[in-house]
Amino acid sequence: MTGGASGGAVRAGGDTDPEPDPDSGSVTVEAALGICSVVAVFLLVLGAITAVFLQLRCTDAAVEAARLRARGDVVRAERAVERVAPDNAWHHTTVTNGYVMVTVGVRPLGEILPLRLRARAHAALEPGVAGADIPETGQRDVPGGTPGAPG
Repeated sequence: MTGGASGGAVRAGGDTDPEPDPDSGSVTVEAALGICSVVAVFLLVLGAITAVFLQLRCTDAAVEAARLRARGDVVRAERAVERVAPDNAWHHTTVTNGYVMVTVGVRPLGEILPLRLRARAHAALEPGVAGADIPETGQRDVPGGTPGAPG
């Protein structure tokens, strides 16, 4: 058998195999990192869009509940919050000084992130609704002066 005694593999053209390229496979790693980055950005955008829609649902629920509560319809106000607000949302209603304030909030990812979405709506109580005839704080008549002025 005739051939080269150099130990390298001989090709048909008589060339020996070159050394493997030390950068081979780097394109694969870069592509994997690029794909992971695209997925991460996509998830962040999806989370932001979801948060916007949850915030809008909280706002809608708070406005509807405040409007109904101001008319004196407490039962329908509670149902409106349950129907319109996102799942796992909480709400709080306060009636003071002739106004009703409804706060609706939700934690979009439960306890995973310390993110809280909250919406608040105010409405003046209609005449005849309990609490509607209470004067506002700081609006009192002071003899010889303007209302609320030091005496």
